[in-house]
Amino acid sequence: MTRRTEWPGAEAGTAPGPEYAADVSGSPAEPGRGAGFGEGAGRRSRSRSGGGGSSSSRAEKPRAEKPRAEKGEPRDPVEQARNICLRLLTGTPRTRKQLADALRKREIPDEAAEEVLSRFEDVGLINDAAFADAWVESRHHGRGLGRRALVRELRTKGVDSALIDEAVGQLDSDQEEETARELVARKLRSTRGLDRDKRIRRLAGMLARKGYGEGMALRVVRQALEAEGEDTEGLDEPF
Repeated sequence: MTRRTEWPGAEAGTAPGPEYAADVSGSPAEPGRGAGFGEGAGRRSRSRSGGGGSSSSRAEKPRAEKPRAEKGEPRDPVEQARNICLRLLTGTPRTRKQLADALRKREIPDEAAEEVLSRFEDVGLINDAAFADAWVESRHHGRGLGRRALVRELRTKGVDSALIDEAVGQLDSDQEEETARELVARKLRSTRGLDRDKRIRRLAGMLARKGYGEGMALRVVRQALEAEGEDTEGLDEPF
């Protein structure tokens, strides 16, 4: 004999009332019963979550993107250019050309870019002469670069030729040659065992890549090899 169970407070033939539904969602289920256990519970849970107008469905709707002005981004191109330059200059000096290229890449109008760059020069935030001096000092002592390499690098940074000549001209010739000797001394050991001509090409080529002139490179290499007892006859000729 089958016994029909009726939910409390519900008339025969009707579904469980809202009081029961609220009780299931608001109170923990007993082990082995209620939501969270068994396939039936899973189906009921999916059925409830799939209902139209639920809070979860509304939460998943993509939010409309805020206008640029509401995000705090300035619309004034001058203000945009100013912010870009300040960010780029934070902790790293840059030339006027480097900043101008960055503004052009971000499609800042030329008039706004010129206004900001000129203002930054007036207050000393852009100083190509100081940049060139610091670059020569750092790259010569830090990387052992000679005059030619320093000139080449400063040109790629957009520094004016007159400022480059002035900055590189402050590099003492004796100091430049002494740096070349130090470079050769560090490289000399790795060339031992090679024939003389190959050692010359390797050592002089290293100095050439570092930006040292041919005359200085050959002189420094010859002196280093002579100190080791190497025959340097004919070394004055270009290799």
